[in-house]
Amino acid sequence: MMSEYKKDSLSLTGAVSLGTGVMIGAGIFALLGQVAEFAGDLFPFAFLGGAVIAGFSAYSYVKMSDAFPSAGGIAMYLQKAYGKSTFTAFAALLMALSMIINESLVARTFGTYTLQLFDVPESSVWVPILGVGLIGLAFLVNISGNNFIQKSSFVMALLKIGGILVFAVGGLWAAGFSFDKVIPSALPDKTETDLLSALALSILAYKGFTTITNSGGEIKEPRKNVSRAIVISLIICTVIYMLVAFAVSANLSIDEIVKARDYSMAEAARPAFGKYGLWFTVGIAIIATVSGIIASIFAVSRMTAMLTDMKLIPHSDLGLPGDVQQHMLVYVAVVATLLTVFLDLSRIASMGAIFYLIMDIGIHWGVLKNLREEIKPNAIIVGIAIFLDTVILGAFIYMKATQDVFIIIVSAAIMALILGGEKWFLSRNPQSD
Repeated sequence: MMSEYKKDSLSLTGAVSLGTGVMIGAGIFALLGQVAEFAGDLFPFAFLGGAVIAGFSAYSYVKMSDAFPSAGGIAMYLQKAYGKSTFTAFAALLMALSMIINESLVARTFGTYTLQLFDVPESSVWVPILGVGLIGLAFLVNISGNNFIQKSSFVMALLKIGGILVFAVGGLWAAGFSFDKVIPSALPDKTETDLLSALALSILAYKGFTTITNSGGEIKEPRKNVSRAIVISLIICTVIYMLVAFAVSANLSIDEIVKARDYSMAEAARPAFGKYGLWFTVGIAIIATVSGIIASIFAVSRMTAMLTDMKLIPHSDLGLPGDVQQHMLVYVAVVATLLTVFLDLSRIASMGAIFYLIMDIGIHWGVLKNLREEIKPNAIIVGIAIFLDTVILGAFIYMKATQDVFIIIVSAAIMALILGGEKWFLSRNPQSD
């Protein structure tokens, strides 16, 4: 069974495996087609743009992880910046929700790719059924403890990174290593809002680096290895995303990618490798999504347990056995299951992008306004991160308001509920720093 935070239970390799596990699980498999829909022929470069933005964002997290390594990660960073306040709890819960949303995104991606092996309609009820089954498996793995998670994450990370590289190089080889289709001769007929929306979704492919910060108290030599793990994970994922995007664009037209947006890598494997390539790609997708959701549930349960320890959110065991972390695993799995059943991939990704960007802006502003003297950040880098997040968030909300206002209303309602609920809870339970 899981115990409380186990100091030195995660190595640098294990931390990198967790970070890449979340990023690659949700990133290239779940988001490639959706990014292509907004960016057109420029979609491989949207992932490069997302990496640049993630790099600016990672700066604040690296500075804070060096100063405040903690098993609560983002929750502790927000407390350092804003104290035990309503905004700390609000922003931390937005991050937790974005991570849970990521889990449902990965779960549905698992179902979608698995069904490519069978003659089943895309809208089949088996997509959420398989997704819910994966969430249940991830819950059981997390209950087993850190050592099993670290070993399984490392093995799965090696398998999926190796497999994805084989797919990418093989896809480029099948296309004769021709980059004529990869590098467009003219700019696509896309608006600035479309391109910024593509960046908003591509950022989701990298936000898994924050998973590492949530395990800071458990990583060996955290002041050195948390920042190293973040940088290494971002570099690995950027290289993989670019290679895969080039391989897919070399074998499929944009229209074909968009048509198969929920399983575009599997579709790209058909012309390049035939049925055996399809089986191989689906196998890698299954490994990636399984490892991604295991890593994500591990991280969000840690963060929400820390919020409970900090008395920033209410907690009830509802008669369940075990400790707070195990209770949080149950609650996280239940919420992820509900999202998997009731929302499609596009809406799940949109809500996750909105919540994450708002939280991310809060982190950077806290560093710039309240922690400048303590951690001595470069104000220009932090300011650029805030500017980029704000522009992309504004464009994405505008685009969604014109195309799918329902998800904007739902997101706003959830945020209002969290903010009001936390204000009420903390007013009844006064905090002291």
